[in-house]
Amino acid sequence: MEMMKRILRVVRANVNSLLNSTEDPEKVLEQTVLEMQENLMQLRRGVAGAIAIQKRTERQAAAAESTSEEWYRRAQLALQQGNETLAREALTKRRVYQDTAKALSSQRAEQTDLVDKLKQDMRTLELKIAEAKTKKDLYIARARSAEASFRLQEMLSGVSSTSSLNAFERMEEKVLQIEAKSEAIAQLGGDDLQKKFAALDSSNDIDTELAAMKVQVFNDANSTPLQQQLPKSQEPT
Repeated sequence: MEMMKRILRVVRANVNSLLNSTEDPEKVLEQTVLEMQENLMQLRRGVAGAIAIQKRTERQAAAAESTSEEWYRRAQLALQQGNETLAREALTKRRVYQDTAKALSSQRAEQTDLVDKLKQDMRTLELKIAEAKTKKDLYIARARSAEASFRLQEMLSGVSSTSSLNAFERMEEKVLQIEAKSEAIAQLGGDDLQKKFAALDSSNDIDTELAAMKVQVFNDANSTPLQQQLPKSQEPT
């Protein structure tokens, strides 16, 4: 028994040490969700920045394409006026802007793919955050329940120790003794009181019977003839 008590003390000490030394599960989960939300905000800013660059690239590509068309019209005008050299220079300019527009269009396509991927990652992270919040609430509830259960079991273990049980047994024995004494006193007192009432009832019965006899004797005496009541010496001659 003493060995078991020592083992229980060691176990409780180890669990208490574990609870006190480890990180608070609630704080860890709250911090994790907070970090995920911060990552989501950064990702949203990244998506917004990528979309802005994509839009700018689209505008630059459209501008380069428009400029290349303008140089083409100039080349036509120069050729119509018989200035082949000027027309060649205009076509050369047009080719430069065409190449620029083509490069910007290719870049815009890559940026579109990047924006789509970032948006998908953002939606995935949003779902993970929603799932993490649900699990966080569940794990926090489980952690609180586990800690409360441990504290309760620890308290019950302390209450159910030998010394505590002995104290309750002593108190129970004393209560039983007091109840027994009280019952005995009540029984004795009840017997004496019952005897007194029984004697009182018996006395009343005797008094009643005696009174009845007196009445009967009186009535008998009154009903006897006068000759029977007089002595023989007083009888008439």
